[in-house]
Amino acid sequence: MFDRLPLLSVLLVLLMAGCASSRNKAPVEDRVGTPRVAAAASAPAAVASAVAADAKPLPNAENAGKPGYYTVRPGDTLIRIGLENGQNWRDVARWNGIENANLIEVGQVLRVLPPSVDPNAVAARGVAGSRVEARPLDAKLPATAASAPGAVPATPGAAPAAAASGPAPTPAPPKDPEDDLNWLWPAGGQVATPFEEGRSKGLAITGKAGDPVLAAADGRVVYAGSGLRGYGNLVIVKHNNTYLTAYAHNQTLLVKEDQVVRRGQRIAEMGSSDAERVQLHFEIRKQGKPIDPARLLPPR
Repeated sequence: MFDRLPLLSVLLVLLMAGCASSRNKAPVEDRVGTPRVAAAASAPAAVASAVAADAKPLPNAENAGKPGYYTVRPGDTLIRIGLENGQNWRDVARWNGIENANLIEVGQVLRVLPPSVDPNAVAARGVAGSRVEARPLDAKLPATAASAPGAVPATPGAAPAAAASGPAPTPAPPKDPEDDLNWLWPAGGQVATPFEEGRSKGLAITGKAGDPVLAAADGRVVYAGSGLRGYGNLVIVKHNNTYLTAYAHNQTLLVKEDQVVRRGQRIAEMGSSDAERVQLHFEIRKQGKPIDPARLLPPR
């Protein structure tokens, strides 16, 4: 029995050495695993860096907010952008090198004036076009002016020197030839909904399905189709560089894009496309902004 003790001692020593050897491997595995964890943690930063490197500014981004440029918003189409800026949507596509009209991005900046037109000059002309109210020559002067130092008291019985003391009349600005259009009512029905700033962009004119819809003035068709949500079958006519008209909810369209039309020409038949009832929604837009058609149409 005692002869076996040395052998057991040897086996015990060998077993302990194996355990120690096994414990020494753990730090090596940890060290190997540590770089992998660090790489995983830094991966999002690497991906973000790669995305930032690949990200490119959208076309014309440097012109955002400048006159003559438009920043694309959610839900926009080239047709709507053309209508809102008083332009043919095909021209907008051409000015911006857009081959596929369906491929525009939110945040993209589009030129909405011809390349030959200086946007700053157009903006300045709009400001200069505002009128200043002129006072009549016989308007009474304020009391402060009558009692100002150096004022000469009026002589009893003398004629008032109104022409000398009153402000000089402001000459009316020259009439813009673009405003010289001979307007016509586009339909014979009654106005069911008038123009209202911020709510109704035009007039709703009642009628029966199939009633004629007429061009309100001479012009060229820049859109004929149903691609603008809320307008149904729509015709847009551009009359000059200032005015265009829109005729919505038609039953049938009788004209095509780029067709020249004359005042009073039948361009569509009244209907209820994308509307709750038969009606013509008629808009007049001046430089893309809707104005009250009743201000321009002749009295009935």
